[in-house]
Amino acid sequence: MADPGAQKSTTVRAETDRRAARLAARRRTARRRRALARLAVVRARLAVLQRVAPARAARSALDLWCTPPDGAGRRRDDRHSPGRSATVTTGAGARVVVETWEPAPGAAPGGEPVGVVHLVHGWGGWRGQLGAFVEPLRAAGFRVVAADAPSHGDSGPGALGARRSTLPEMADALAAVARAHGEPSAVVAHSLGTAAAALAVRDGLAVGRLVLVAPIADPLGELDAFAEALRLAPPTRDLLRARLAVAAGRPLGDMDVLDTARGRPVPPALVVHDRADKEVPYRVGAEIAASWPEGELLTTEGLGHHRLLRDATVVRAVVDYLVPVAVPGAPESGVGDAA
Repeated sequence: MADPGAQKSTTVRAETDRRAARLAARRRTARRRRALARLAVVRARLAVLQRVAPARAARSALDLWCTPPDGAGRRRDDRHSPGRSATVTTGAGARVVVETWEPAPGAAPGGEPVGVVHLVHGWGGWRGQLGAFVEPLRAAGFRVVAADAPSHGDSGPGALGARRSTLPEMADALAAVARAHGEPSAVVAHSLGTAAAALAVRDGLAVGRLVLVAPIADPLGELDAFAEALRLAPPTRDLLRARLAVAAGRPLGDMDVLDTARGRPVPPALVVHDRADKEVPYRVGAEIAASWPEGELLTTEGLGHHRLLRDATVVRAVVDYLVPVAVPGAPESGVGDAA
C-alpha cells in the first residue's frame, strides 16, 4: 500500500515547483518588458539626435556599445577564500584590481610554483566568476592570478569613463597584470575574455597554453545587429565604426580571434563550449577549436554560458590540460574532442 504521507509530500513538492516556475516566468516577462521600454526610449532619443546631431548620435551609440552588461549572475563569487589583493596600473592609466593565490602547502616542489595561471573574466563579469578554478589549480602547484578589467568588478574606470570599457583595454589589462605578477604558463579565459587573451597574445604576450571557455570568435560580429536594434541610419553606423576604431586605438580587424590563430604563432588551446550556450553559439567554439593550430575541443551538455565555469568535471579537465605545461616531460593530457 502506498504511503499517504509520501504521496502528500510529493504533491506538495510538485505544487511548490510549479509555483516557482510560474514566479520565474513572471520575472522573465517583467525583465523583458522593462528592457523593451528602455529600448524604446533609447530609440526615440537616437532618432532625434540622428536628425539634428549625427555625431552625438554616434557617440551615444558608442557609449551603449562600450557599456558592460549588469546582472547578479555576472557578479557570482565562486572563490573558496580571498587571495592577496593588489593593484596594477595599465599603460593607459587605468587602475586594475588583482588578486593572487600561492600554491597549496606541499603542492609545489621546493616551495616554488610550477607555473602561473591567469584567470580572465568576460564582458560584464569579474574575477570571482572563475573562482572555482582557484583551489584545484593551487592543489596542482600553480600560483593563480585573477584581475578585474577596467570598469569591471572592483577596478577603476577605463579611458571612456565609469562603466565603459573596450576589448583592447581588457587585453592591455591582462598584459599589465602579467608584467607585474608573472608571465603566464597558462591563461584561462571566459567569453569576451577569450578574445582579450587572444589579442594580448597577438600583441606579444607569451603564454604556455590557453583555455578558451565559451569563446567569441568575432567580437564585432554583433555590431550590425546592435545598430539595427537601435535603428541607426547608415551614416550613423559609419560614424559609430569610426569612433569605435578611435576608441580601440588600432584596426578593428585585430580583434578577430580566427585571424589571430591563422596569421601568427599561437600557443596550444583547449576550447570548452556547451551545446546549450544561448549567448555564444556552440558552433563558434567548434570553429575556433578546428581552426586553432593545436586546438582541442571539450563539449559539454546543459551547462549554458556560465555554469560550466563552476562545473567540477570541466574544472578538473582544465587543470589536467594545464599540468603538462608545468611539469616538463609529463605525459600529454587525455582531454580531447569530446563532441
